[in-house]
Amino acid sequence: MSIDLYQHREQNESSAVWDIYPRPKMVRTSFLNLNGEWTFCDAKITVPFCPESAASGLGILLDDNDIVFYEKAFTLPEGFRKGRVLLHFGAVDQVADVYLNGCFIGRHEGGYTHFSYDVTAALQEGENHLKVRVEDRLDDGIFPYGKQKHKRGGIWYTPVTGIWQTVWMESVPDHHIQDILMRTKGNCVHIALKTQGSANAILYFDGKTYRFTDRIDFEVENPHYWTPEDPYLYEFGLDFGADHIESYLCLRDVGVGTVNGVPRLLLNGQPYFFHGVLDQGYFADGIYTPNTPEDYEKDIRMLKDCGFNMLRKHIKVEPDVFYYFCDKIGIAVFQDMVENGPYSFLRDTVYPTLSKAKKIDDTKLHQDRRTREMFIRSMRQTVAQLRNFGCIVYWTVFNEGWGQFCGSDMYKLLKKLDSTRITDTASGWFKGCESDVCSEHVYFKKVKLKRSEKPIVLSEYGGYAWSVPGHVFNEKHHYGYRGFRSLEAFQDALEELMLRDVCARIPEGLCADVYTQLSDVEDEINGLTTYDREVMKVDPDRMKRIADRICQTFAESTAEGGTADD
Repeated sequence: MSIDLYQHREQNESSAVWDIYPRPKMVRTSFLNLNGEWTFCDAKITVPFCPESAASGLGILLDDNDIVFYEKAFTLPEGFRKGRVLLHFGAVDQVADVYLNGCFIGRHEGGYTHFSYDVTAALQEGENHLKVRVEDRLDDGIFPYGKQKHKRGGIWYTPVTGIWQTVWMESVPDHHIQDILMRTKGNCVHIALKTQGSANAILYFDGKTYRFTDRIDFEVENPHYWTPEDPYLYEFGLDFGADHIESYLCLRDVGVGTVNGVPRLLLNGQPYFFHGVLDQGYFADGIYTPNTPEDYEKDIRMLKDCGFNMLRKHIKVEPDVFYYFCDKIGIAVFQDMVENGPYSFLRDTVYPTLSKAKKIDDTKLHQDRRTREMFIRSMRQTVAQLRNFGCIVYWTVFNEGWGQFCGSDMYKLLKKLDSTRITDTASGWFKGCESDVCSEHVYFKKVKLKRSEKPIVLSEYGGYAWSVPGHVFNEKHHYGYRGFRSLEAFQDALEELMLRDVCARIPEGLCADVYTQLSDVEDEINGLTTYDREVMKVDPDRMKRIADRICQTFAESTAEGGTADD
């Protein structure tokens, strides 16, 4: 058995548009892709690209609180309907009301999480009509919105409205699996099912067959642990009555321990240095959505070629296939929650950057009840949606004070939701709350880190900028933290930064670094590649040698020491 996300290509008329199977953790043979041409108000749009993007065929900017309508006519393939029919949306920004054949199906709030409906009762013979009413309340700041802003520029980017991930349907038996929870610890595996109806479950895993009802615990003999260097996947099949799915999991543990008296991050019980980049997840043509899912794969392989073993997914949640590629190719993910609430440049950036006042009583920050409730709801949904992807080793709750409130309470809540990963409560500053790590951002100056009782993570630094003529988004306005006039100067400075500032801090307790950033994004020209991904600004071989030097320094610093989980 092998997970094949492209097995449905020939079955779908719209297979030219994001034709990959969208749910790699629960693969069924039933799949109807509804991407492609839709009616958008009085125009045509290509889904799953947002109307602001060139890839959508529109490239228009909408006003805040604009209400827009998507419409799509479809006919179910012959033999498709064999039980219940489910309608799935990858993500719709921000509020979506769904109608099928004039029947109201449901409402979803929030622009980054999946939602689905059983639409069996609303279907009709022949042609069906799907309608989605979308309202984008970006300027309210209530819903998580990430780096979107109507007045884009600098660190803020073009907003996204409406459907930006795959819309699809599947047919399932009356009794079927709705969701799976996978959890591993060492060689122990826990699998729990959420189901519709009752049936006997049969698991086919690593050459063995297990029978159970709704949950099972077992041990894997001769375990093959997942690492970025050896990204081994355990693929398995699962029957629930007449329902059959294919899936996979990674055996891997992350934690905190002490090595030679220094707090370290651990991967599978051993000290591990996470060398990564900041990844905003923006693309020149599709903004939030790359032209093809393979573009995600290209970014990940580019990072691997440069010697990176980690990326920080910055204030965005990607489609599931992104995390599948990270699992399969082998790159660890530091995953941010998506922030909401008001952002103040003076309060959240200038003041803590220029002063030493980075500790604060955050229980008094952002006291709007609805904003807090929406963040908590989004955090719960994000964890539930991504928990089964082994590549995710680290959660970031708040970034640089943006939307931060009651950090210690949020830390405890996240640990209750998922205790298997590292939690970074306050990335950058506004500390004083509970957290697994000491997380620092350093720009504009040399990296100097104080010793800490916790593993130290340099969760943002660098931001070096070089503009490639003919490959910039904005010819008049560029943004970066330190500019260079030549490619050679840019590359030399980047090497000096990593070898001087990163390597030197490793003996003092540095356990991870996150360079800003993977690609240029609109006005920002501080990427390793241009925004269009056509020009690499760095030499992969040279970057790989730098990464090897960093890893060697870490190995020397952690040699001949025991480890102990906290």
